[in-house]
Amino acid sequence: MATTDVTGVLVIAHGSRNPTWNQLVEEAVKRVETDLPITVGYLELVEGRLIPDGVQWLEAQGVNRILAVPLFVSSGSTHLEEIQYALGVKSRSRVETHLSPIRPQAEIVWCPAMDAHPLILRLLKERVCKLSHSPGEESLLLVAHGSGQSGFQAVWDRGLRQLTDGLQKRFGFPEVEVAMLQLGNLREKAKVLCRGRRLLILPVFLSRGYFTDVVIPTELEGIPCAYQEETYLPHPLVSRWIEETVNRWAR
Repeated sequence: MATTDVTGVLVIAHGSRNPTWNQLVEEAVKRVETDLPITVGYLELVEGRLIPDGVQWLEAQGVNRILAVPLFVSSGSTHLEEIQYALGVKSRSRVETHLSPIRPQAEIVWCPAMDAHPLILRLLKERVCKLSHSPGEESLLLVAHGSGQSGFQAVWDRGLRQLTDGLQKRFGFPEVEVAMLQLGNLREKAKVLCRGRRLLILPVFLSRGYFTDVVIPTELEGIPCAYQEETYLPHPLVSRWIEETVNRWAR
């Protein structure tokens, strides 16, 4: 007799020492409308709520099929490589990892990261509308974390280029570029883009933290620009993205 699938959802986030960062993730997941059991599993820094804890909780609910939904802005994050290895989605990790195999009893269905999903593009369009006065006289610079490893950086590049293409098509900026903190090119690109035009800068980060509040402003010191610290969270479209991902991959 065939076993009936009982599906649950594990939303995977990095985790932070800052309780506010974690709370924003929890609130976004609570707003998700689904009848499936759903919980958050953190990569690190949140004891008792790590990825193995999330798997264990779902399996205790009788789940035998887990949708692993990575709440990460890019599929190019090396952390996702580590997590897929730990969950058994991949037999080995291409990057060094401290994670041990979890060996879940349930089937793991790996879902895509946020990347250039239409809802994420819509979210960024709303952010641009708050900053932009006259797109024809402005340049836009997206700032992301990026990766120091070439294979993973290419994935970052591809997803962010799709976002910049969508924003340029919508607003008609003369120039839309991307800077990566891991590549150390933010200040150089900002200096070029601010010449003769008003420069708008948006962070492509899940939530505010050290990079958005300290690193980016420090890099931009002395450069005339309009920088908005707002990130993906706490925008309600993040919950919508989780819902759409769950609906697409559930069966």
